[in-house]
Amino acid sequence: MKNRIDGAFKKEKKLLSIYFSAGHPNLNDTSYIIKKLELSKVDMIEIGLPFSDPIADGPTIQKSSSKALKNGMSTEILFKQIENIRKEIKIPLIVMGYLNPIMQYGIKKFCKKCEIVGIDGLIIPDLPVDVYNDEYKFLFEKHGLYNMFLITPQTSPERIRFIDKVSKGFIYMVSSASVTGAKSDFNKKQIDYFSRIKSMKLKTPVIVGFGISNFKTFKTATKYTNGAIIGSAFINYIEKNGIQKINNFIKDILNE
Repeated sequence: MKNRIDGAFKKEKKLLSIYFSAGHPNLNDTSYIIKKLELSKVDMIEIGLPFSDPIADGPTIQKSSSKALKNGMSTEILFKQIENIRKEIKIPLIVMGYLNPIMQYGIKKFCKKCEIVGIDGLIIPDLPVDVYNDEYKFLFEKHGLYNMFLITPQTSPERIRFIDKVSKGFIYMVSSASVTGAKSDFNKKQIDYFSRIKSMKLKTPVIVGFGISNFKTFKTATKYTNGAIIGSAFINYIEKNGIQKINNFIKDILNE
């Protein structure tokens, strides 16, 4: 079976991917948010698996992750919440989480469960690409899972080439060296970095994340990439406005 992530990149458009923490704002909101996002014409969804020590995440995502854990969210509960999601959802679903809770659950069991419920890929920020390539690639591919890697302004060209060689799905281009968080615009240094990565002509599609918060930042980022990921701005929005008005947020991002 073909991976849905590949299908998403065949569309003649810039992809919009939305990240949220599973179990936030309330424990049982996960499947409702996924359904509302697909109805709002989002191209891909990243479901955050909450963890007590999220090193790459800024205050907004850390807070939502912490709230989800207090709500009782766990790996087992997430799988239970989305066990029938593929009866309704067609777009790619990615789980973004850290290695520790995945290892605690059992990495073989985790990958098998992802395949059963219809997860297309994983983003594990603290899993180095060489460790993945040597130890886990076979397991992930056995269960039809792509694993996406992050690059930053500090990632060397040699490592970016290696990531490109190993990667399937897309490369997650972190817009700055800082943690996640919504910004109102990008500075010249970031634009130069976007331009540099574009000029490398990588074989794998590139999606930019960290700092996308509105139509302006989405438009700027996607001039240089295949799409963009929004997390903190979306989480802030649903905290303030509730999950019923998700469509309004997406419309504003796409300027529809």
